[in-house]
Amino acid sequence: MGVGFSDNIVDEIKSRCNIVDVIGRHVPLKKSGSNHKGVCPFHNEKTPSFVVSETKQIFTCFGCGATGDVIEFVQRYNNLDFNEAVEKLAGEYGIEIKQSNTHGEKERAVLYELNREAAAYFYRCFTKAPNPGFDYMKKRGIEPAILRKFGIGYADGEWDSLLQYFKNKGTDIETLLELGLISNSSGKYYDKYRDRVIFPIINTRGKVIGFGGRILGDGAPKYLNSPESPIFFKKNNLYGLNLTRQDINKENYVILVEGYMDVISLYQHGVRNVSASLGTALTENQAAMLKRYTDHVILSYDADTAGQAAALRGLDILHKSGCKVKVLQVTDGKDPDEFIKKNGKDEFLQLVQKAMPYAEYKIHLLKQRVDLHTTEGSVQFLQEAAQILKELSPVEADVYIQKIAKETKISEGAIRLEIYGNNNTENIRKHNTPDIHEGNHTHGIEINMGTATALEKNLIKLMLLKSNYVPRIKPFEWIFKSPAAYKIYELIFSVYKDDEEIDIKKVEDSLESEDNWVLNDIIENIHLADKEEQVFQDCIHRIEESRTEKREQEIIKILSILDDENDQGKIEELTIELMEIQKAKNKERR
Repeated sequence: MGVGFSDNIVDEIKSRCNIVDVIGRHVPLKKSGSNHKGVCPFHNEKTPSFVVSETKQIFTCFGCGATGDVIEFVQRYNNLDFNEAVEKLAGEYGIEIKQSNTHGEKERAVLYELNREAAAYFYRCFTKAPNPGFDYMKKRGIEPAILRKFGIGYADGEWDSLLQYFKNKGTDIETLLELGLISNSSGKYYDKYRDRVIFPIINTRGKVIGFGGRILGDGAPKYLNSPESPIFFKKNNLYGLNLTRQDINKENYVILVEGYMDVISLYQHGVRNVSASLGTALTENQAAMLKRYTDHVILSYDADTAGQAAALRGLDILHKSGCKVKVLQVTDGKDPDEFIKKNGKDEFLQLVQKAMPYAEYKIHLLKQRVDLHTTEGSVQFLQEAAQILKELSPVEADVYIQKIAKETKISEGAIRLEIYGNNNTENIRKHNTPDIHEGNHTHGIEINMGTATALEKNLIKLMLLKSNYVPRIKPFEWIFKSPAAYKIYELIFSVYKDDEEIDIKKVEDSLESEDNWVLNDIIENIHLADKEEQVFQDCIHRIEESRTEKREQEIIKILSILDDENDQGKIEELTIELMEIQKAKNKERR
């Protein structure tokens, strides 16, 4: 059940909102025995398989599997979250909503209203008299109707225009500070947004939750965004979704772009299934929000290096969330806005058709980074491509294995060996089922992307117990490969000071709840029994052992690729290195 509504409200809605009446307004239903039957609104079908039970107050589709109560139907049919569906039904049936956190709701209502007033003020400044903001947007080719639709505004170049407007209304200055509408320096208050085009950020409930402001003259930052507040969390929202969610659902895919102008320009040119992240790397929460409307996501980021890096981060987040994700590469112009203005909707949609799937794009970038004409480059490509293909199902991976083998002249057998090891079936199972090893005597370096390995936990515990281990562990920071462990390590390193122990509270306060769970697990369950130095030396030994093992496998692979006649010198050099490694290993075993 959603947060904020009491069980009584939800129960009242379910008892007063007859599911047959609610669904019957959208789906023609015919009586069939004790049930009602119709054509499912959630997938294409000709023979009715959508059944509504009046006695049980549930719906079920035997075609696509959709099922649930009246609230679930309203959620699905209107693309709403739980709270939005409850509010919609309560409004239609005259049910008064009393939320469980009334005080918090009242405070948020005040903040929403102030943001709404600020947005209206900026809009009036943009439309009532000639101004640089309107001239800028006109020069960018945005039509008045689209400017109105997105509520574009203008903040003038004065220091206190908005401040004076709210002062005259008797508004509390601290509340304006909390929303980031004004700033404070040495006790002096002034407008945060000055000489900027204003883009209101509106959530899917139609509430103004924040603002983005683009500077018109010289200066930095180019874009200035609202700080996080009780009503604005960047990681939970996407720009433009309040206007485009129906189009996204209808087209069954979303084009995710980087900036406000990309959204507005594509929308004006008729590509309306579009949205943008809010100046941050894409988050799991944003991916989950998109999945309410579609599982198909096309990333269309800038073609520069920063855009590529953002696309890669977004790819992984979306892929892990279960989305079918592709990358659109803009071939003419730096960004989608420039391209569609120059080439039009049809040519942009042709780029959409050519968008590269998840693995294909990552392999495409990998090919640009390595030199496949050298032995070392081929080995590096093989190793990194294998890591990409491990993320796919065996069926998907098989398609790419054949394709890569054909393009690179690396044998399919070598690629499969790198991905799955010697026993394909067993290793496919292992790669699909994370194997977590705990305890202080685990050998090798195990990586589980969802939590932290025993080795990572021991190193973190050492730093928390005695901060002088921080600089000693830094040369091995690459060992923190699981996301939670790496975040914890980064924060420990950021608060580390010579001759001071780590302030654990500072670390905890900066972590997300799931990462804090890992930190607390380490604090409570990893015990070093006053043998810190012994544990440290054991960890370093295991790291070196693993690094040597990795190099041994690398040499064996290189030797399998080298040509006996043309690479004799290299073969001899690597064979000597391999013998030294194996000699050292045998000596250690004795």
